[in-house]
Amino acid sequence: MKFSSIKNLAVIILVFVLIPSCIKDLDTLPLDNNRLVGETVYSTPNGYRGVLAKCYASLILTGQKGGDSGDGDVPGIDEGYSGYTRALFYLQVAATDEIALHAGSGHGTRSMLFMDWNPSIKVLSYPYYRLYMSIGYCNEFLRESEESKLRERGVYEGLKNEIEYYRAEARFIRAYCYSMICDLYGAAPFIDETQKLGIIPIQKTRQEIYNYVVSEGELLTNALKEPKTNQYGRVDKVAVWFLLARVYLNAEVYSGKNEYAKAYNYAKKIIDSGKYPLASDYRHIFLADNNTCPEIIWPLVQDADFAQSSAGTNFQIKALINGPMDNFYKTGVGARSWGNARVKPQLVDLFELSDQEFDQLDNWGDKKKDKRAQFFTIGKTKDTWAAGKAFQNDFNSGYSCIKWRNVTKNRQELVPGGTVYSSVDFPLFRTADAYLMAAEAILRGGGSRNEALEYINTVRDRAYMSGSFGSDISGRITDSQMTLDFILAERGRELHTELIRRTDLIRFNKYTKGYNWDWKGSDGQAGNFMGKDVHDKYKLFPIPQDEFTVNPNLKQNPEYQ
Repeated sequence: MKFSSIKNLAVIILVFVLIPSCIKDLDTLPLDNNRLVGETVYSTPNGYRGVLAKCYASLILTGQKGGDSGDGDVPGIDEGYSGYTRALFYLQVAATDEIALHAGSGHGTRSMLFMDWNPSIKVLSYPYYRLYMSIGYCNEFLRESEESKLRERGVYEGLKNEIEYYRAEARFIRAYCYSMICDLYGAAPFIDETQKLGIIPIQKTRQEIYNYVVSEGELLTNALKEPKTNQYGRVDKVAVWFLLARVYLNAEVYSGKNEYAKAYNYAKKIIDSGKYPLASDYRHIFLADNNTCPEIIWPLVQDADFAQSSAGTNFQIKALINGPMDNFYKTGVGARSWGNARVKPQLVDLFELSDQEFDQLDNWGDKKKDKRAQFFTIGKTKDTWAAGKAFQNDFNSGYSCIKWRNVTKNRQELVPGGTVYSSVDFPLFRTADAYLMAAEAILRGGGSRNEALEYINTVRDRAYMSGSFGSDISGRITDSQMTLDFILAERGRELHTELIRRTDLIRFNKYTKGYNWDWKGSDGQAGNFMGKDVHDKYKLFPIPQDEFTVNPNLKQNPEYQ
């Protein structure tokens, strides 16, 4: 399995699965009552590495034993559904023009589809609890890794060369988590390692959380390791450049500030560093051996044997396809897929008509112009609706997305018949996004249109396997075609199902009004599949209703009271 190729993390990963669940940093529903016991967990350098690994793993794994063992990190909620990347998929992908989910209605996924959620909907609370759980781990690590405690426990000598990097990484993960709190929920509770355990946190405004993220991010640009010098799966300076580029690009949404020049500068630093060059083939980014992909800046590590999860890329693969499709191409999971979701036609139509169909004689899309058009269409309709029928559990209404495959670059399964879980690492940050962020920032903030055009065309060269990436037909555009609307469409082509679409649509002011898609604003009844405008309150998710029973300091987002 791929895990053997990242053996530098082996000790860390094996340690974190032995650590008890989350520290009760916040008096909120999801955090476990278990406490990390300093005398045992922090008695060795490996114990510290294990806690740091848990900070990372909390964003991709769901519990202590792998899969859905019933020993989940967050008590009281479904372990699989609530896994961070899966939970984020519901809010950032299923509540947009990309994917229609037809399972999980008891968790509130239909409210994502119809854009009519309220504070009691389960699924909108899952990212909230996961993010605060990760913040709790990071706070705990930072409290317990002060030099005085390291010396007191006799582990300072074993950690002195790396501990400041470990602390910077924990701060980075925490800053990322707060950036997502800011994006999804706006004003929210804030707590860090300086506050006493057990206190009821005070709510900060969206502006204050934004300010914290960019301030912390700017400090971390000098605290993390140099580009490409860290262990695989751990972040370096390029990751914080990426985080700052993304947050500054969305600064007008978060704070009303125009920070496009800063977004451009950080995105350009990523490109110019050359440390994370674009992969030679777009399809390689989403495969079981993508640990060899040079483009992925921050991977969330998965392994079919040692890092199992029913969230992560296991969900990305299994939800978007169904079992019988393995007869037409190797999914890498055999017939184990769930078929929970289908592609909305608005996503399909971002691609040329000739690229939309699946050819069973060309099941990798080698003959397509744009290799990013990865859909399975045999036996399926393009529409996610059927005439005269309400929204239903019918996987054949709507194409499948086959972007994610649990196979290797040489197009082979990891084992015959596929594995139960995925070995595809989740590419949370990657360089193509930096190219598109830089181009967008130029168009919004001024700068060289020629530079922006070259950034876009470089991404398209790779998608079409042309120019410096191959000899296929060119997909380059001209300056007259380069508009903000084109960039939004290009982001859809390049980044679909990568947990960013809602944020993009809001930034382009096309989320609640002015652009509609199947089932948006619908009641799901027969004939009501046409999308319509919805209230602007849906640009933010409400704070979960359960939080108000434990934190009297909270105020609900506008229009959700």
